[in-house]
Amino acid sequence: MKKNLLVTLMSILVIASFVLAACGAPAATEAPAATEAPAATEEAVTSAPAESSGEEVSIRWRTRPDNQEEIDVYSQISTELDAELDGITLTYEPGGSEGANYQDQLRAEVAAGTAPDVFWIPGTDVADFATRGLILNVADLAEGTEGYTAANFYEGPMFHLTYNPETGASGDGSGAVWGLPRDVSTFALYLNMDLIAEAGAADPRELAANGEWNWDAFLEVAQATRALGSDIYGYGASAWWGPYGVWLNASGGGFFTEDRAACALDTEESLAGLEFQRSLYQDYDVATPYGEDPEPVFRAGKVAMFQNGRWATPGVRTVDFNWDVVELPAGPNGPGNWLFWGAYVINANTKHPEEAWALVQALTTAQTQGKISALGANIPSRVSQEALDSFLTFTPPANNQAFLNGIAPAANPTAEGPLWAGSWPEFDQIMGPAIQGVLTGATTVDDFGATICDQANKAFDK
Repeated sequence: MKKNLLVTLMSILVIASFVLAACGAPAATEAPAATEAPAATEEAVTSAPAESSGEEVSIRWRTRPDNQEEIDVYSQISTELDAELDGITLTYEPGGSEGANYQDQLRAEVAAGTAPDVFWIPGTDVADFATRGLILNVADLAEGTEGYTAANFYEGPMFHLTYNPETGASGDGSGAVWGLPRDVSTFALYLNMDLIAEAGAADPRELAANGEWNWDAFLEVAQATRALGSDIYGYGASAWWGPYGVWLNASGGGFFTEDRAACALDTEESLAGLEFQRSLYQDYDVATPYGEDPEPVFRAGKVAMFQNGRWATPGVRTVDFNWDVVELPAGPNGPGNWLFWGAYVINANTKHPEEAWALVQALTTAQTQGKISALGANIPSRVSQEALDSFLTFTPPANNQAFLNGIAPAANPTAEGPLWAGSWPEFDQIMGPAIQGVLTGATTVDDFGATICDQANKAFDK
């Protein structure tokens, strides 16, 4: 028998306590993606450690869920894997801090010796955690795992997850494996079709199908729905780098130079994208106030177009109005979308590296990813057309193709990635408040452009 009844009951109670404690936590809105997929290969074989003492090993693991519905998804997965992994007892901990606070808490906990054995981090933070020695390089364990290869997953995440900062090598045989990607995702606009119909606005899905879904058309829909009432908004987006970055990308700009070794926030293209976004808040007044969480407002039926990733789907499925999704509108350089991803990594100080690696594998099998995707939380990070075809059946929303359109190479999305030549946390801490100043009207775009890169370039190694 895997474990006795007393241990099982105690494990369930511990899991339940974490779920209940997280109910009041603020929602996280970051997530996570990849580049064009290579050919599909066999998935890694998940197994418990080769040697077992016969005693149960307790493994704690953590993600940063977007809402209570996502907490429920991962709690269910944890319970199922707890029953499947011999010799391992799992405790799932939903993280409750929004934005960088989640990562900051993990850094502090690793240093204090209180961090979970396995935890999820955004793709942007992999380099920082790796170079600080906070996460375990499991290259040796991966090499000894039958069926493991980086080619099982999307190329974009695996480039960074197998990047060796000492040699600059990446891929199988690089001597580095920092974790495995949990998922891939991209942004879409969640639509309140009842508000759009009430306003008599054009259907964004039809505009997209006809190749007419651009910034001008987006603004027309936002203005028409905003006119429905002072408490109705045309657009809503959360206050972190993902939502505001798409406007810079769509205008042909971006955060960094092409080699990701310097700031590019002050280019003409980047400033044009920021100016358009500023106008949504300050000139046209179609957006929910910047810095306020738009998801509860959208779910209350007060926002026509809510920008978020696939991870928001479980929560949106609870609304009682007619809804769907559409891809982002095209700017001068296209839709400007991101390829998000995040990874399960292992605490560098874990006392049970083999068991932790077994859990990371179990969390990223096709079977586990399929269960999570079916519940709406994300898109599988394993590369196969079968997985993508299956994803289209996980409804609602009806228009799941909008998410895949955002990931497609033809859409030219910008891959999320860490800064191996600098510090992403430091860059983000400089950029975020400066962008907020523009979008709230405290700073002009010209003043932002005149100083931002002088400050942000301090985050890069010289």
